[in-house]
Amino acid sequence: MTSVPLPPQTTTGTSASAPPAAPTDLPDPTALGLPITDPELASRLADRLTVVDEVLSDAVSSADKLADGASRHLVDAGGKRFRPLLTLLTGELGDGAAPGVVDAAVVVELTQVASLYHDDVMDSAPMRRGAPAAHMVWGNSVAILVGDMLFARASSRVAELGPEAVILQSRTFERMCMGQLHETMGPDDGEDAVAHYLQVLSDKTASLLSASARLGAMLAGAPKEQIEAVGAFGEKVGVAFQLADDVLDVASEGETSGKTPGTDLREHVPTMPVLLLRQHVASGSATDDDKDLLATLDGDLSSDEVLTAALQRLRAHSVLADTRELAVRWAREAAAELAPLPDGPVKESLEQFAQALADRAV
Repeated sequence: MTSVPLPPQTTTGTSASAPPAAPTDLPDPTALGLPITDPELASRLADRLTVVDEVLSDAVSSADKLADGASRHLVDAGGKRFRPLLTLLTGELGDGAAPGVVDAAVVVELTQVASLYHDDVMDSAPMRRGAPAAHMVWGNSVAILVGDMLFARASSRVAELGPEAVILQSRTFERMCMGQLHETMGPDDGEDAVAHYLQVLSDKTASLLSASARLGAMLAGAPKEQIEAVGAFGEKVGVAFQLADDVLDVASEGETSGKTPGTDLREHVPTMPVLLLRQHVASGSATDDDKDLLATLDGDLSSDEVLTAALQRLRAHSVLADTRELAVRWAREAAAELAPLPDGPVKESLEQFAQALADRAV
């Protein structure tokens, strides 16, 4: 099997317990988007998430008709509100009713939505959250400017949460930009493409999950050890999520997973199985079949027949099992980071979320 980099072993903590079900998108094993089995906790978070939606709607409003319609476009389209829910959940490690917790949840969702306006322009994505992407409605320039405006709204709101929150938000925003930049440009000549990809995932996706978890615990007054723990959890679970998604792009059955198999392959979006195959071919130990498969994946996959055949070959290759192993390892290491948290529904929910991601990749 191909050698793949793994996160460092964590020697503290317990493994995640089995969840009720594995998710099919940024996870939704329950109506709230996280496996929260404690009824009282679920009720509190649902109520606070309703408040977040109300504040978020006000935060994106504008007296200018064009700005108002364009900035509301993705917020009104819905979304799972996973990041604000994570903020609200980690807030339960302290005073979950502290006013800054809801404001922080609004900040992370504003940041996420703003990034989507930019991502869709760069990726030429036609749809987002079941609606036409903003650039398809108003054009690229308006979409970029609205994204900038929402980042400004997030910055203004986080300024009211104190300097520590401002620093965390600004560093997270920088990492998200760096992740997108490095994804766009690709690895330098001679750079390890797999390590480059993992860093992109960490910066572009995991950094905001980490910040979401940190902000909730921090503004609720949780102990520093617990703030650091949930921040580290967010970093690793974000990488685990994307690696699991890479597995699904190859191995899923669209009718049951909700993900159309081969979408990323067809668009030649770099994913871990292909990167591992490319690494294997470059090592000089690949078979002629390996080389032919890579050439097929690098070629024209617009034909359904060609794509289906390529998927079948990739499913049978060891690089898919290697990617599964990597996703499971990152998810388990994420759960192990939760050792400093007190036993209870918050820790249990986060552990089950990590386990759901591991199950999703298997």
